[in-house]
Amino acid sequence: MTTTVDGQAPDGTGDPERAAEPTAATPTAPPAPPETAPPDDPFDRDVLPAPPGASRALLGSLLRPHRRRVALAAVLLLVQQAAVQAGPLLVAYAIDRAVPAFRDDGDRGPLVAVAVGYLVCALAAGLLQFAFIRTAARVNQRVLLALRGRIYRHAQALSVDFHDRYTSGRLISRATTDVESLRELLDEGLQELLTISVSVAYICATLLWLDLGLGAAALLSFVPLALLVRNFQVRSMRVYRLRSTAIAAVIVKFAETMNGIRPVQSFRREAANDAAFRELNHRHLRVNGDAILEMARYVVSSRLTANTAVAAVVVWGAYRVADGGLALGVLAAAALYLRRLYDPIDHLGMFLNSLQSAAASLEKIAGLLAQRPSVPEPAEPRGLPARAERGHGREVVFEGVRFTYRTGAEVLAPFDLTLPAGQTVAVVGSTGAGKSTLAKLLARFYDPSAGRVLLDGTDLRDLDTATLRGAVVMVTQEAFLFSGTVAENIAIGRPDASRAEIEGAARAIGAHDFITELPDGYDTDVRKRGGRISAGQRQLVAFARALLADPAVLILDEATSSLDVPGERAVQRAMDTVLRGRTAVVIAHRLSTVDIADRVLVLADGRIVEDGTPAELTAGTGRFADLHRAWRDSLA
Repeated sequence: MTTTVDGQAPDGTGDPERAAEPTAATPTAPPAPPETAPPDDPFDRDVLPAPPGASRALLGSLLRPHRRRVALAAVLLLVQQAAVQAGPLLVAYAIDRAVPAFRDDGDRGPLVAVAVGYLVCALAAGLLQFAFIRTAARVNQRVLLALRGRIYRHAQALSVDFHDRYTSGRLISRATTDVESLRELLDEGLQELLTISVSVAYICATLLWLDLGLGAAALLSFVPLALLVRNFQVRSMRVYRLRSTAIAAVIVKFAETMNGIRPVQSFRREAANDAAFRELNHRHLRVNGDAILEMARYVVSSRLTANTAVAAVVVWGAYRVADGGLALGVLAAAALYLRRLYDPIDHLGMFLNSLQSAAASLEKIAGLLAQRPSVPEPAEPRGLPARAERGHGREVVFEGVRFTYRTGAEVLAPFDLTLPAGQTVAVVGSTGAGKSTLAKLLARFYDPSAGRVLLDGTDLRDLDTATLRGAVVMVTQEAFLFSGTVAENIAIGRPDASRAEIEGAARAIGAHDFITELPDGYDTDVRKRGGRISAGQRQLVAFARALLADPAVLILDEATSSLDVPGERAVQRAMDTVLRGRTAVVIAHRLSTVDIADRVLVLADGRIVEDGTPAELTAGTGRFADLHRAWRDSLA
């Protein structure tokens, strides 16, 4: 039988500070270790799979609430471009009509009208552009605000097994680097594209109106330019996907190193980490260089094509003017329009740069948002029967429960188990026996491959998250504290708790004295991960948090394994208080913890091999008796 190893993630990887026991990607298909995972495992890539068209659908959903402002911006841009593109027409009128009228008849009126018209158009274009930029900027900022919030909320909603497999560095890259790429597109590139598109439409229509031949020639010149743009788009998309992946790898490595700075320094990994980071950094440099080269090729080719087209059209137009087939003012206006027509080609390349980068980033964000929790919310949630009283436990039943990897490797063999309400059960066994897996099935961090877990007769899969988390609470070995005050950390399970209730929970646990000795007492900021206080103190705060939340079922996952003897004794006294009257599952690494249990389960190779009271098992000849004897000998 193949078993798991406690302390590994579902894919076999470990957290830099403390890994979790394997979790399942789906109820019937948990992930496999890297060495057995298929090469196209989406979690081995930076881009998660998403349905076709997911990127466009995501962008549409972000813009839809702002459709009125988007429509207003479009109208402003249309009117602004009309004012801008009126200039060459005024020049043509001045050459063909206003100047001859002044020369032949001394009539200054047409020239004055041209000057006033040019001034009005310039002022209108400036004011309308200001209004457009302001309107578009408001839309852009609200879109980015909504997207960051959506990524953050969705990441929190995804199941534990997802976070075991998809690194926090990649999530950070999605919410920062990729959102920033989209910001650059919305703030600069999109405005550029709209301006280019509208101006090209105006200019082509005006050229066709001025002279059909010149307009047709201008349109034909777009054929080679369109081919250049398409070629650049295809080549740069590949480059920008690689660039986005490369920067994500840099962020992942940086975050992993900083999160595991203690073991890095303890085992002198600085040089090795620096070498690995240098390789990732150089990879990012190479991909950036490829992107710059693609841009350079496009700019040179597009300028050569555009300048050749302008020269050809002007020469042809000059011959027609000489033959009397074309007015000089029309040729002058056409030359100005052609210059305006081809000048934005370089800007179009820069926009495509932003577009390809943003498209690659949007694809990754859409892939992330397309992920669904492997522990889903029930379609029709059920409630739990009312608790008999505060501090009263609930019955837990494991009914035909089995848990396997998707490869078929068994973590927990099929078993039935009933934990009466109010009973404290210690679970012991060697590393890899499946202790934490059993506890996490009870906390519904993932679902069993077969069977069901019942809480007072209700399947955990029928409970919504709020009901489940109110009834079942897990305190881990880490005793993770968030940045903020001690009081805020204690009240996480009950944010509406009064200061008196918070202090009451701390007193009951035995944490009040050390808290009051802190610089600001309960208002002391514990800083990142609770680094301002010791491991034992963090554990006491975690127990006060659990006591205040008042769950019916409490799971303690090796809550004393990382503590020294004084810290362990303080936590054990707190455990007596927090477990009283509740159903409790205690994952025990140190057998000193077992003394508080009513019942002991011994796991081996994913099976329950012994079940009884501590006294019964100690007096026997089984595994627990051997473990207990060895532990007593170590104390002597």
